[in-house]
Amino acid sequence: MTTRGVLFVHSAPRALCPHIEWAVTGVLGGRVSLDWIPQPASPGTWRAEFSWQGEPDTASRLASGLRGWHLLRFEVTAEPYAAAEGERYSSTPDLGIFHAVTGVHGDILIPEDRLRAALARAQRGETQLEAEIAKLLGKPWDDELEPFRYAGEGAPVRWLHQVV
Repeated sequence: MTTRGVLFVHSAPRALCPHIEWAVTGVLGGRVSLDWIPQPASPGTWRAEFSWQGEPDTASRLASGLRGWHLLRFEVTAEPYAAAEGERYSSTPDLGIFHAVTGVHGDILIPEDRLRAALARAQRGETQLEAEIAKLLGKPWDDELEPFRYAGEGAPVRWLHQVV
């Protein structure tokens, strides 16, 4: 069983670009050469998008292979398939990595235990419920990545297959 998704490298220093390609190659098992273009939202950095198809754990392996590199902003998505929901990983230098389960329409699905824990923290006065829900939905990551996403509008995406 396979799934498919997209790797969005929103910004990376030029020196990191070959290392990203090596990491993606290691996960996908075949030579990967990304089409790097300048990232106007952060002059001096580069961006790339890559559509992939692979085993159900491919998105998590891609995110794990790229996490922890300073100054790298990326997202990895995986579409849902017959046996599982989809996934989204977002990463920024300041916030680290965010993971969400997504449904067939792209909505973030929050597990009951995470909602209960957020409610409990808010009831104890440790945080505001609104802030807890925002974190569960990945809002801080979306806020930081949005200028980089917008700057990439019109950027080429290389699709590995065509759906008819």
